[in-house]
Amino acid sequence: MTTINSIETRPLRPLFLSYLFPAMIGMLLMSINILVDGIFVSHGVGPTALAGVNIAVPIFSILLSISLWVGMGGATLFSIAMGEGNKKRAHQFFTLSFVTMIAVVITLIIILSLNLKKVAYIFGASDITYPYVQQYLHIILLFGIFYTIENLLSIFIRNDGNPKLAMAGLITTSVLNIILNYIFIFVLHYGVTGCALATAISTMLGMSVLCLHFARKQSELKFVRSFFSLSDLKKIFAIGLPSCIVEATFAVMVVLYNITFSYYLGENGVTAYAIVNYIHSVLLTIFLGIGMALQPLVSYHHGARLLDRLTALLKIGITTALILGLITTLFAILFPSQVIALFGDSTFAIRNMAIQGFVHFAIGYIFLGINMVFAEFFQSIEKIRLATTIMLLRSIVLFVPTLILLPKLFGAQAIWWTFPVAEGITALLIYIYIKKKPHIVTA
Repeated sequence: MTTINSIETRPLRPLFLSYLFPAMIGMLLMSINILVDGIFVSHGVGPTALAGVNIAVPIFSILLSISLWVGMGGATLFSIAMGEGNKKRAHQFFTLSFVTMIAVVITLIIILSLNLKKVAYIFGASDITYPYVQQYLHIILLFGIFYTIENLLSIFIRNDGNPKLAMAGLITTSVLNIILNYIFIFVLHYGVTGCALATAISTMLGMSVLCLHFARKQSELKFVRSFFSLSDLKKIFAIGLPSCIVEATFAVMVVLYNITFSYYLGENGVTAYAIVNYIHSVLLTIFLGIGMALQPLVSYHHGARLLDRLTALLKIGITTALILGLITTLFAILFPSQVIALFGDSTFAIRNMAIQGFVHFAIGYIFLGINMVFAEFFQSIEKIRLATTIMLLRSIVLFVPTLILLPKLFGAQAIWWTFPVAEGITALLIYIYIKKKPHIVTA
């Protein structure tokens, strides 16, 4: 059994794998869990209700970005303190992170709840869809604090040497969400309200599973009375910023893609991209899982100043990301029609556009994992500017001009190349930077 204190003595490769698979499965389940609501609503309530749920879904991105921001920032500092052998500081970072997130989320929920109708229309509701948006959003906001606590705890539990329990909590949430959705929608006919209740109840029960970690003798997640420090709070927000950027910029990228596809290829282009993006949103979480697995190990070794093992961990992470990226790209090139067919029926024109586009789009996965690993690595060793720069390069700085220029220079089909070009240039810039400053990974 892995504990936070045994990390520095275990062989690195099996140690990394013991974190990798639970992290990847956990992140994958998080993405699928949100999609389950839409599937049940579409079949059990109707298309207008589905539109209402989809309009309300960005609330999850908002709540997730907050829990990632505070959770990844605090957990990184927690593991560094444990690596340094300073358990008191580790307990303070955990307590400060937990209290801070509760305060931020409750404040946000109160503001959003008091302005629920305005928020719904900002999200894209109309007079027709608003009743469904209101039903769903009201419940999700009421229980939103449990969603963020579950995310925060899963991050800290992984950092406290218990990745399997972190995964078990998310599995519990996902399985129960499916069961409760069926009961509330098809048996009790609660409609959209039942869907939201299923999500809320399953989240609370999944969170309860995570709380079992506190009964573990080896647990270092302890609440302390003396924890507040303004400088520590600034560190948490600074270190967690790259993780927040990943979630926040994903929504921006989707909007910009939709606008561009609509301009060049019309409604068919937007629909074809929606199919590819559905696949991408699932694959992205798998690649994020590599970084999630790497972070606790890197932060601990950084705190313990075990530089040789730190460098070896980076190499293992890069190798894993590259292999996974190559497999994903190769699979997309060889079996694009089979992959696209998994995500619903569509007209021949849309399906053909999605198949051709996905073949080009998927080349970006060769570079995506590498970029994520380097960003997570630098974030984990407190090199926040580097981590933030990598995230902004791939999602805004390089992405936006590439999205504008490629279709103008090479035609509408080149829109699909935006993702691989932006990720590829980012990876190249990282390579050049590391070549010039090879000691940056341990300095």
